[in-house]
Amino acid sequence: MNKWQSIIFTLIFSMGVFIGGNQTTVVAEGSDNVGFLTEEGLPPPGANDPSCKPSAEHPEPVVLVPGTFETMERNFINLAPLLKEKGYCVYSLNYGYSGSVPASGPIEDSATELKTFIDNVLNLTGADKVSIVGHSQGGMMPRYYMKNLGGAEKVEDLIGLVPSNHGTEGVAGLTELTSTGADLASCKACQQQATGSDFLLALNEGDETPGDVSYTVVTTRNDEIVVPFTSAFINGEKENVTNVTIQDYYPYDQIEHQNIAQDLLAFNFVFDALEHKGPADPQRAVGIFK
Repeated sequence: MNKWQSIIFTLIFSMGVFIGGNQTTVVAEGSDNVGFLTEEGLPPPGANDPSCKPSAEHPEPVVLVPGTFETMERNFINLAPLLKEKGYCVYSLNYGYSGSVPASGPIEDSATELKTFIDNVLNLTGADKVSIVGHSQGGMMPRYYMKNLGGAEKVEDLIGLVPSNHGTEGVAGLTELTSTGADLASCKACQQQATGSDFLLALNEGDETPGDVSYTVVTTRNDEIVVPFTSAFINGEKENVTNVTIQDYYPYDQIEHQNIAQDLLAFNFVFDALEHKGPADPQRAVGIFK
């Protein structure tokens, strides 16, 4: 999908013309209950295996959080099996349904769903913490869980692929059209991801990186959804935060917003953050010898 196709695709979503997915609810409780995984629907390959046990090498399960209008199966069809192949226990969820549109409801409610899902994953696996990889809203929404719902104590890494940390001025810079589309589609999450929204102002007030968590952001100069692309960056101490613009390390990679979640070069930063203590080290991630 090229840049303009992606813009059209997103605007169609925003106008409510495309409706897809099935509403699911994360409600399961209990340390040995695996029903919460089947309730999520079709996972990406390699994810939501209830028999997976974290290893000493990879003690934290990886939770994949899709972006606005996305399902886990579509968003992480490439990343999930690669993580599984590397020996991680991989889990993912669908969340935030408004009608039958995924990841479009109020972000506060979505974060509560994420909290329940992570609690269930921890109970199932016996792990103390998870690592989170999220795309777009899925890279920002966990911060609400971590800041307001006690999640900072349960997360080792938060890795955001083009996360909407400081919102967007509008798809392709079209502020009014984007706002109108969000209103027509009743996409509360879209409204909350607008630059200067009450939600984002509250989320980013004070410490943007709570807890003993490593934060990695990977973005692209070609992002036509999170505008400007630098609004994905998160502010924090350098030992805890790495902000990566992919063209600084792979100048010929012209990936844009939607497809960065499928980009093998972007995955190098994800893998580096997961495999080492602290956030990703870009030089190490792109090195020949890793």
